[in-house]
Amino acid sequence: MSYTYGYVRVSTKEQNEDRQMIAMREANVPEKNIVIEKMSGADFERPKYMRLTRKMKPGDVLYIKSIDRLGRNYEEIQEQWRILTKEKGVDICVLDMPLLDTRLGKDLVGTFVSDIVLQVLSFVAENERDNIKQRQAEGIAVAREKGVNFGRPEKPLPVDFAQLVDAIDNRLISREEASKMCGISVSTLYRRIRKYKLENEESVKKYTF
Repeated sequence: MSYTYGYVRVSTKEQNEDRQMIAMREANVPEKNIVIEKMSGADFERPKYMRLTRKMKPGDVLYIKSIDRLGRNYEEIQEQWRILTKEKGVDICVLDMPLLDTRLGKDLVGTFVSDIVLQVLSFVAENERDNIKQRQAEGIAVAREKGVNFGRPEKPLPVDFAQLVDAIDNRLISREEASKMCGISVSTLYRRIRKYKLENEESVKKYTF
């Protein structure tokens, strides 16, 4: 007896899987057989996906919304497709691309057409991912030029930080003790002192006539 399964993946826990779930329901995939995984495609060690592939038997059908649900790049998509269809004898139906339905056209011509479409789409998927990364990198670079800071905001320093720096310079207190007083690591303290001194130097130059 063969079974029908659906695999839904979103890249982060914040993303919503509704669009993929709607497509699965429209394809009449049993709700209990839909596997949802929230994990980045950059890390292909997806436990739910791996359990599902081990569970499927020859004749079973796997539904996915789009080809990039199978992998993060051209090689991985091709490899997963080969494992599922050739090694495990599982049929795959890609809902966004009706031509990629291995239940149809199992003759030589049908297989040939399916293989060509798969190669083109997996290449497009990888190319689009690369383009997204490039656009993100360019956006971050532009934002940084405009003074936008990324990452955690810096922890505020105590109001008497200037006196603390003087005490360190005059060896009245060690940097290890000062870092504990500020609640930051020694390496962070080094960086904040350099920044503080640089800003003061620039301030003195600005108002010196």
